Amino acid sequence: MTSDSASRTYSISELSRMFEVTPRTIRFYEQEGLLEPQRRGQTRIYHDKDRVRLKLTLRGKRLGFSLAEIREVIELYDALPNGNARQLQRLLELLAEKRSNLQRQEEDIRQMRRELDDVEERCREALLALAENAEG
Repeated sequence: MTSDSASRTYSISELSRMFEVTPRTIRFYEQEGLLEPQRRGQTRIYHDKDRVRLKLTLRGKRLGFSLAEIREVIELYDALPNGNARQLQRLLELLAEKRSNLQRQEEDIRQMRRELDDVEERCREALLALAENAEG
């Protein structure tokens, strides 16, 4: 749906296809206050701001942010470039916290891989010993 070239609008199905999510997902994010489409009867009309918010929401979910964290980031994003120092500092804190969590998860994954490798090696050795005992 396009009203004019300066103010692009989208239907729920267009956003669904664009971001490869279901309309139900988009309605859920709307219910959670992350999207604010206009209404024309039963029809939702999404603007570019909603498209950007949906993009930020989906990216935030992929990065492990909670909906509350995503909402906070979106509110901070909406305040830019007029955001104050406190808002920007909070955004930096959220990003540092998420980065720290990711680093811990990376180390946990490395440790788990080492443990899996160890268990796999012991299983292979046990299978080899069983095969040798069966032959001898």
